[in-house]
Amino acid sequence: MKTPKFLKSVSEGVDHVVGLLGRNIRLATPLGLGKPNDFLNIIYRKAKADSQFQLKIFTALSLNPPHADSDLAKRFLEPFKVRQWGKDYPDLEYATDSVANRLPPNIRVHEFYFQAGLALKSPALQRDYQSINYTHVAETILQSNVQVIAQLISRSEDGRYSLSCNPDLTLDVAQLFKKEKRPLIIVGVVHPALPFLSGEAEVGVDFFDVIIDDSSVHHELFALPKNPISPSDHAIGFYASQLVPDDGTLQIGIGSLSDAVVASLILRQKNNKAYSELVERSWAGRKDPVPHLIHKNKFIHGLYGLSEMITDGFMHLRRAGILVREVVDELSKTKTYMHGAFYLGSKEFYSWLRNLKGEDFSGLRMSPVSKVNDLYDPNELLLRRQRKNARFINTCMEITLLGGAASETLNDGRVVSGVGGQFNFVAMSLELKNSRSILLLRSWRHQSGKRKSNIVWSHGQLTIPRHLRDIVVTEYGIADIRGKTDEETICELLNITDSEFQEDLARVAKKNGKLAADYAIPSFAKSNNPEKIKSFFGSEPFLKYPFGSDFSKEEMALISALDLLKKASKVKLFQLFWSGLKTNSSFDGELARMRLDAPQSLMDKITQNILKGALQNSQESI
Repeated sequence: MKTPKFLKSVSEGVDHVVGLLGRNIRLATPLGLGKPNDFLNIIYRKAKADSQFQLKIFTALSLNPPHADSDLAKRFLEPFKVRQWGKDYPDLEYATDSVANRLPPNIRVHEFYFQAGLALKSPALQRDYQSINYTHVAETILQSNVQVIAQLISRSEDGRYSLSCNPDLTLDVAQLFKKEKRPLIIVGVVHPALPFLSGEAEVGVDFFDVIIDDSSVHHELFALPKNPISPSDHAIGFYASQLVPDDGTLQIGIGSLSDAVVASLILRQKNNKAYSELVERSWAGRKDPVPHLIHKNKFIHGLYGLSEMITDGFMHLRRAGILVREVVDELSKTKTYMHGAFYLGSKEFYSWLRNLKGEDFSGLRMSPVSKVNDLYDPNELLLRRQRKNARFINTCMEITLLGGAASETLNDGRVVSGVGGQFNFVAMSLELKNSRSILLLRSWRHQSGKRKSNIVWSHGQLTIPRHLRDIVVTEYGIADIRGKTDEETICELLNITDSEFQEDLARVAKKNGKLAADYAIPSFAKSNNPEKIKSFFGSEPFLKYPFGSDFSKEEMALISALDLLKKASKVKLFQLFWSGLKTNSSFDGELARMRLDAPQSLMDKITQNILKGALQNSQESI
């Protein structure tokens, strides 16, 4: 049993590690919340100041508060950042420099998952990106000869330690290095606000080589703001919620689409009559493509959560009495309603985790990703029995008409995010009886001021190959394409494509011999348009902020207006300026929030009227 070195200073901890390893360090740090920002910033500065210091960082999902790139964005963002993350939040300096293309040549950053879109303009991050399934990352860390892991940890009042938010890879890596008899320094940095969670995340003091308990580490945890849910996202969530059976297993991700699924599941539970009526209305005049998969009854037995990432959604499902199906954890023999590998969410979510008591606490078990994301475990038969009626729900960017999915990389090879665990869960769905993979997809997007279809003929960078095709959900419905022929798959996907793009896509499929020459789009699918979605999903019970908001009433209005301005052409900006001049609405609260209620300069007056026009325009479009 080893005894860790206890230190009371982060800088002292960095000096200790450098003293042991010298100026050539290969360091791994967890994805998301578990990064010890202060520790990483100090070691990064040392390497940045010394060109002879070679530093490689292996990680994923390096989170920083957003930075504004315009005057209006700064006016909105700066006060919110202070409120959300505090004045003293330590941005990850290597992440800031990476995105800005300022990394010195002696420092390399290898990520296997990016914060969505942030690395698109960083050649260094793109070149050093590692495309890896989540469950294969531990082996990559071993092969990369990593020498040290540094992560945030929590300490209980009685002196126990937990990997808390990130047992996911740390446990797997530590076990692998031990098996291979390879040296590895594990550094834990205590954060007083990090929730103490049990399961395999709770480790003995001898798990660590260094424990740093620095009283100056008290910044806010990185919390995600609660974002709005659009009518089209609600539509996708509503259709997906119908695919979730009682007495089953659920995996979901993060973001507005996952929030929309959860909102509809809670509606199904709390107001089942209204939900059932909406289900009937949503399919009226259309052929239900999957009657054997539709579920609209209340949850009696409930759901068991199995997800690499635990998010706010599981908190809401637990509170609603849905996340209540229990399995027996094979190690602790504890009744368990949720197994997860890492967590990330809102301030409210972290507070909920900190205050879990009794069965709510003991039934949430943090585990290594190797156990959560696949079946290949000594207890595989037990895991299979636990994961009955599983629905693994993930999102993607584009679907090909033959059923392949692009979830993380653009056609030109630039990586938007990463594979993460998506492939793991899609593959697992085919291994488990009565289980399904569900890919959520917005059927179209804005690009360069034009609408573009997200259902395409082909894509050069698939995450999920077409032989793993299963269920796809867009705002226009559900396509069950598991086991279907290529032609059947194309027909099903055309039925949930926006009508603007159906004929062109069908023409390509016919040209390539995959669709009969006389095929015609069914009449029920010819009216797939945004106006139809807005009329059905644009009002109660489909609320824009069903779980509350971190934004004030004025900020919520400003978000819609600023989003409109971000997409506006020069002609549109002039139209908004003119509209702002003529409007009778004062928007006093919104203008005061943006410090534009008493403009001093000509530019401020112009900006004020453009903003008023955008507020008026976005208000009318609601």
